[in-house]
Amino acid sequence: MATAGTTASQRAVGRPEPARLARGVLTNFDISAATLANIAPAMSFFFGFGLIVSTAGVAAPLTVIVAFIAIALLGNTLTQFSRSHPSTGSFVTLIGRGLGGYPAVVAAVVLGAGYILAVSSVVAISGGWTETIIKHYLSITIPWQIFTAILTGAALYLIISGAKPSTTIAAIFFAFEAVLLLVIAIALLIQHSGSISAKPFDPGHLHRGFSGLSLGFPLAVYLFIGWENSAAMAEETRDPRTAVPKAIFSSVALIAVLYVFLSYSTVVGFDNNAAKLSAASVPMVDAAQGVASFLAFLAYIAGFTSIFGTLISATNSQARIIFNSGREGLLPSVTGKVTSRTQTPWVAFLVFLGLALGLTYVFCRSGNPDGVVVFFGEIATLGTILVALTYLAANLALPVYWRRYHPDQVHPVTHVILPLLGAVAIGYPLYELVKPGQPAPFNSYVWIALGIVVVALIWGFLVYRRDPELGERVGSIVADAD
Repeated sequence: MATAGTTASQRAVGRPEPARLARGVLTNFDISAATLANIAPAMSFFFGFGLIVSTAGVAAPLTVIVAFIAIALLGNTLTQFSRSHPSTGSFVTLIGRGLGGYPAVVAAVVLGAGYILAVSSVVAISGGWTETIIKHYLSITIPWQIFTAILTGAALYLIISGAKPSTTIAAIFFAFEAVLLLVIAIALLIQHSGSISAKPFDPGHLHRGFSGLSLGFPLAVYLFIGWENSAAMAEETRDPRTAVPKAIFSSVALIAVLYVFLSYSTVVGFDNNAAKLSAASVPMVDAAQGVASFLAFLAYIAGFTSIFGTLISATNSQARIIFNSGREGLLPSVTGKVTSRTQTPWVAFLVFLGLALGLTYVFCRSGNPDGVVVFFGEIATLGTILVALTYLAANLALPVYWRRYHPDQVHPVTHVILPLLGAVAIGYPLYELVKPGQPAPFNSYVWIALGIVVVALIWGFLVYRRDPELGERVGSIVADAD
């Protein structure tokens, strides 16, 4: 007997029924916590906020607020689709249902490549940050590559063990990280109470006005990457049509409040001196060190839990998109396999982390943690370009999807206007990342990204030529259908 995820073409040619993930093992709290862990506020804020200040100045918190609005627009697109068609395929399924099977294949390759490149930054920094902690407090130097291999292996073991235990661990890590960040932020405000003012929220203190806000905007958007985590966990979530939208909006809102508070306290911690803040290697850690050594220790630990938590959560969700693309035929079918006991997509996990680890060892040849931090920013930027391209396509696909499948339910605001605004909101930082005049190596990223897109187009052509009915299978497996 065929399941709801088996199309007519699959039955006709005797194609085996696609593997399913464990059903209903995750709650709304689980996927919300996993999303927050994926965003990794400590890691993202530690390595990103100084750059935002260098472009926006003391009023950098305003840049974070504007980025939150842009992410909320993107969140509307994914939540509207998830309410109608919850799928492990997330953006790939949305693009396929809206624009067709061929664009879905292209999106699977582009998004998969973008996520693998982006998680390479996490894989690298996991070892680099651990080496920094050990060296700072024990005066022992152990190459970061060793820690990277150990932590990547540990993350792989945890996520293969099951969706529930791995998301629980990620949630615990995030809670610990968030508490430490709040303690540090409050301590900074107390220690530097004389510098508390409204300057960080005054547009008049933006460096070079709107130009400074614009330059910092793409960097601030990157702070939120991972907000879409819950959509890919839909198949394992109870009542995904309501749980996924709640998880997306609650997570984005909570992380925005946290970022604004952290950015404000960090600016105050540097006594509203943008030059000193942007010159700091890791601003919040440096500010904490200036208050108390123990506070700096908490910051280091928060960074570690943040990095490892996002390594677990990012792999858990992003590799599931690769898995779903494999079982639907968009990517090699071997990636669509699951374990018999825990029903987790182990092949997709191996491919995802294996490629990320390989990229890290091949392209990050630095022998010290500072070089790893540089690699973190560079490879994450390249991955973000490809992810942003998918965001853009998804926003354009939503109005088409809704008119195609629910023409009598189209709402002009939520299904047309907001997705188009979302396309504009993500289009701007995407342009800023690829426009001419970028310093090396960023000036080469547009060509690398273009090359990956060309490969995706060729792969899509070959796959579609071999299987013209592929479009029928895109989105054929609905998360809450039997």
